[in-house]
Amino acid sequence: MENKPVSPYMLPMAVVIAGIFIAGAVLYKDRLAPTQADSSGGQTQKNTRQISALEKVVLPETGVILPATWGDLGSKLVSTGAIDADKFKAIYNQREAFSDEYKNLLLGQNGGKLKITKENAGYLLNLFWALGLASKNPILDSGEMVNPRYGGAKNFASTAGWTIAEGDPMNHYSKHAFFTLTPTQQALVEKVSKGIYRPCCGNSTHFPDCNHGMAMLGLLELMASQGVNEQDMWKTALAVNSYWFPDTYLTIATYMKNKGVEWKDVNPQEMLSSAYSSAQGYARIASQVTVPNSSQSGGGCGVDTGTPTPAPSPKQQGGCGI
Repeated sequence: MENKPVSPYMLPMAVVIAGIFIAGAVLYKDRLAPTQADSSGGQTQKNTRQISALEKVVLPETGVILPATWGDLGSKLVSTGAIDADKFKAIYNQREAFSDEYKNLLLGQNGGKLKITKENAGYLLNLFWALGLASKNPILDSGEMVNPRYGGAKNFASTAGWTIAEGDPMNHYSKHAFFTLTPTQQALVEKVSKGIYRPCCGNSTHFPDCNHGMAMLGLLELMASQGVNEQDMWKTALAVNSYWFPDTYLTIATYMKNKGVEWKDVNPQEMLSSAYSSAQGYARIASQVTVPNSSQSGGGCGVDTGTPTPAPSPKQQGGCGI
């Protein structure tokens, strides 16, 4: 079913989050913290043990190999100006986090398959964000992002929030042909993007108005260009979304386990649908699950750099800029 545009009531938030700008890498914690003791202490301990076991499955410590090769895309993003290398490196150098891995992904040649971990999930999010924003694609040229009712593509967090390009980020919006998709590959990206939602809003990847949506679009295009099939796209998208929104998918995994379904047996397409992964769908799921509070960010957000926002607003809960 084709994704319906966000409702008029959702629009103000989509525009407001455009003011939440770039920060650093996502720093996920290794463990989830239990809640304080309560009258159901035994049940709380049981939930804590269950979450601990689920975390090993949902967020493997060793990471997840993605069915795509990055190659020299980082260098191409830099050469086109979609990424200003000095600004990009400065973010990580400030917290002494610009590792050899990060340097190679940004400026080198990477022949092996990409691997997402708790440690590099935020960095990959930034790279995929740049790729999705700058890569020429009909989804950006004629999809919801350019619908006049929303005031133009420049007003969203995924565009205005990308402040580490050379010049205006809109100068790079759907401008660079990093790869050419066949009609079949493009159709696959269209189909899958309409079925992948994110818990920071009610939109699918086909409407990438925030950083996570734009990053997922970039990843889908990359996978399609390298011949990844639909089933592996859904599987990969669920794994990546889980690292970007850890609390969300640990909660969903708990919900499924309570229904007698192990995480390894879930249908990735179903888990990524609006019924589970949209803000509204996840709220429904979360209301039926009691889990310990997490020490991690609920939406996998980075630390705010302090860049002024266009209007006073609280930090977006989940899906804020990094």
